[in-house]
Amino acid sequence: MTTIVYVHGNGNKIASAALRGQWDRALFGRDMGERSRMAYWAPVLHASPLGAGEADEAQQLPASPLESFVPESPPPDDFTAAVLRETGDDAGKLEPWLRDLVYTGDAIVDGENTAPPVTSPFEALPLPRPLRQAAFRELVKRTFKDVYAYFFGGRGDAMRQIVRDSLSGLDGPVVVLGHSLGSIIAYDVLREPAFAGLTVPLFVTAGSPLGVTEVQDLVARPLQVPAPVAQWRNVSDFRDLVALDHTIRPEFTPASRCTDLSVVNDSWNHHGIGEYLATVAVRQPILQIFQQ
Repeated sequence: MTTIVYVHGNGNKIASAALRGQWDRALFGRDMGERSRMAYWAPVLHASPLGAGEADEAQQLPASPLESFVPESPPPDDFTAAVLRETGDDAGKLEPWLRDLVYTGDAIVDGENTAPPVTSPFEALPLPRPLRQAAFRELVKRTFKDVYAYFFGGRGDAMRQIVRDSLSGLDGPVVVLGHSLGSIIAYDVLREPAFAGLTVPLFVTAGSPLGVTEVQDLVARPLQVPAPVAQWRNVSDFRDLVALDHTIRPEFTPASRCTDLSVVNDSWNHHGIGEYLATVAVRQPILQIFQQ
């Protein structure tokens, strides 16, 4: 019997069972029961889960009213320096990625009216430009701080252990689906020798930073498709800041087992997992495996 293991991404989440149910319904259209597991690592960084009525995406916005961020919105260099001060000395290893995140986010916002697309990339976030900029910078800050906690904050092994536990004891093939930081954690665990004998017909990464050079310098090396993985499918929206570099195929070997796909994610930050799960590029190959 095939099982799917989800590894969620940045930020706090609703309770594990409810989160798993959300992913099941977005992907399969129904609750999958024992055939799906959520590698729920949020408690490693957050004392208590979000309430049932709190939307996951709301966690990517500033906790205080956005209006308060407008007069204090710093230029990118000052913002970058502030985030680096909040994290620590080792944060400098990720600084180029942080700077690119900030500049790309600002460029998207500033360029909206100069070359408007057919559908505005910000129609899901109907705010004045300064507030949209503040929202995107908050997304950058939260993403960077979670990734920093994983690599340098002493939380990495505890987060990986959650994934190890979720993969252990499964009978039959396993599809692994990681979102955002969850894709990094899933990759590192699947590279561990203990899981070399696992059967993973498909590894899906959505909105993943694994294409970013500074992240690649810190994950399991050499850069290669994990031994148990038959095919790795990497999907992203080109407007997704977290997936700043959208390809893994040029760096991870063998390239024949890697596929990079561009999809449309119309969540406000183009990073929402629900929208990724609903895309044909994610759903179709997984449903085919589960129908076998």
